[in-house]
Amino acid sequence: MSNEYRMNAIKRITEEPVSSFMPAATAYIGFYGEDSFNTETMKAYLPKDVSKKLFATIENGATLDPDIAKDVAHAMKKWAMDRGATHYTHWFQPLTGSTAEKHDSFLEPDGDKAIMAFSDKNLIMGEPDASSFPSGGLRSTFEARGYTAWDPTSPAFIKRHGNGATLCIPTAFCSYTSEALDMKTPLLRSLQALQKSTRRLMNIFEIPEEKLTVTLGAEQEYFLIDKHFYLQRPDLYQAGRTLFGAPPAKHQQMEDHYFGSIPTRILNFMNDVEKELWRLGIPAKTRHNEVAPAQFELAPMFENVNLACDHNMQIMEILRQVADRHGLVCLLHEKPFAGINGSGKHNNWSLSYGKTNLLNPGKDPHENAIFLTTLCALIFAVDSHPDLLRMAVSGAGNDHRLGANEAPPAIISMYLGDQLTDVIEQLENGVPKSSKQAGTMRIGVDLLPSLPRDATDRNRTSPFAFTGNKFEFRAPGSSQSCSEPNVILNTIVAEAFDKISDELEKIPYDKFHDGLQKLLQNIVKEHKKVIFNGNGYTEEWVLEAKKRGLPNIHTTMEALQALVKKENVMLFEKYGVLNHRELTSRYEVNMEEYHKRIHIEGEIARDMAKNIILPEAVGAYSKALKVNEMALNQGLPGVDSYAKTLGEGIKKLLGSIEIMEKALLSKHEEIIRAMDDMRVIVDSLEQIVPDGEWPLPKYREMLFVY
Repeated sequence: MSNEYRMNAIKRITEEPVSSFMPAATAYIGFYGEDSFNTETMKAYLPKDVSKKLFATIENGATLDPDIAKDVAHAMKKWAMDRGATHYTHWFQPLTGSTAEKHDSFLEPDGDKAIMAFSDKNLIMGEPDASSFPSGGLRSTFEARGYTAWDPTSPAFIKRHGNGATLCIPTAFCSYTSEALDMKTPLLRSLQALQKSTRRLMNIFEIPEEKLTVTLGAEQEYFLIDKHFYLQRPDLYQAGRTLFGAPPAKHQQMEDHYFGSIPTRILNFMNDVEKELWRLGIPAKTRHNEVAPAQFELAPMFENVNLACDHNMQIMEILRQVADRHGLVCLLHEKPFAGINGSGKHNNWSLSYGKTNLLNPGKDPHENAIFLTTLCALIFAVDSHPDLLRMAVSGAGNDHRLGANEAPPAIISMYLGDQLTDVIEQLENGVPKSSKQAGTMRIGVDLLPSLPRDATDRNRTSPFAFTGNKFEFRAPGSSQSCSEPNVILNTIVAEAFDKISDELEKIPYDKFHDGLQKLLQNIVKEHKKVIFNGNGYTEEWVLEAKKRGLPNIHTTMEALQALVKKENVMLFEKYGVLNHRELTSRYEVNMEEYHKRIHIEGEIARDMAKNIILPEAVGAYSKALKVNEMALNQGLPGVDSYAKTLGEGIKKLLGSIEIMEKALLSKHEEIIRAMDDMRVIVDSLEQIVPDGEWPLPKYREMLFVY
């Protein structure tokens, strides 16, 4: 039977015993950070004067003293070898959206013997082949040279595999002509720009010079399915998402999966993931079921944004690796299953100057001039650059997610909540009073205590929501690097701070308070159209946003245009984040990647329809005709109508295959249209072909059997 593999898969999954052994929690805590060359490790392995100079670079942004590189390299090698490492690699993040590494052993021949060596040059710089990575024209095949440069602000770490370990050194990746070929370099540049702009603004408020810390907490959503099902779905293992699949009778409509009891097999997987992450010093904090069946979430604690971005790349890799060991597959695509929630990566962004969180309203936001100024700067930034924020979350996968189910719409707006909206309205009207206080909630049960109420509710439909002392950018997709959204946020906020500083520096000292209030009033009046506290999923909001003049950028093709707009090029060049050539290269890389993905999906859909689904549908049709003939010969009711419906479906499928063949020679829009039409036909066939004849694992199996 055609479903033999499906049935065998279910049998293996349901009969395989699930281990319930779990080491004691103290064992986890004991090895936290042991595979990270962190502060404590540096103190243990480095001379005191060397560690002091290195900490100055890491903590204060001081220029790295080249004289200490030899000592650091020796200590790092010693530590790595003590941890079982035999190789090292410069770990970097090219424009593929993933990570890259080239391993070299510590081994150095010494006559007839060998020593284990690792020099300061090995630490500071590497030379991968730049022409073999996407560069958008920055590098040609005959211009192969590229460099990786050690980033001392992100700790080196040990990557383990079955029978060995490798020292991974986080690095930036640039071309021979010093242009950025990676995701890390623009992020570090944007942090430098924001630091400068923030210090300028804080100086106007007579705040002593401090270090700016931009923090990120990146919530990672993902799906888990059994590997037996995955390997029977060419669309999943080649495209990362199901191109076909009829909706099951039950999926997420009962709302019973979110925060439900975690299945034992999944909990075992999560424990092993956390074990790996904690060993690397990655502070995984929260785990739970997400909204859709087979969907889950991992959330780490807040960290410095550069480190958090590096850690998120490691988190995605560890999720996949540990899933494989558990006979599962971790799906990080934004929309692996149609009709249910997709997966995002909520980007919780905040900034502190010294020990002061600039997004903390305090007891009364009216009296917190720095908070109000920062808030107005964010309002200015988001309203001025919605195209860049939308571009930062663009991609073929996220096009399926934005505006659907739980994901925010493609319209960029801000949610402030009742208290801050009240503050902003009073500020605009020029009659500030005490702000609305959150107060307490009485639940109505005597034995339960009164609970302090947060100053703001949450809005799941807002792309950019204030959630206490941070903003949550909910639009990034689950498979995306965190770097690009934060490059955009850092850069547009740097510009906003400078615009405000330009005006404040013109105000006489004795009129500063009134001048500041008038300036913030003007910002609110001009940019308040971006503030929306309602339901972003409604058609009414789409119409209202259009009236307000807010862009609704539906597709990646539209969104990517922001990279090459003249005014955006000028912005990035002004702040030294990306130059014109680097922006153009990213535009070319993303456009090419988008077209390739759509074309690959079209070819997979055609091949599956032609070589897997069509033969089985024809076989089912042939059997239906025989059954109909036998029934009529015996004077029994026939199945003529069923056979006819099946035959019509096959005819439509043949037509859709022909249309897809032509579309693959045409534009991407034609491929997308052909895939959508083909899916409707295939999903209809799935619902009428006998279960015993259907060749692909169904949604009801993949989402519920694990």
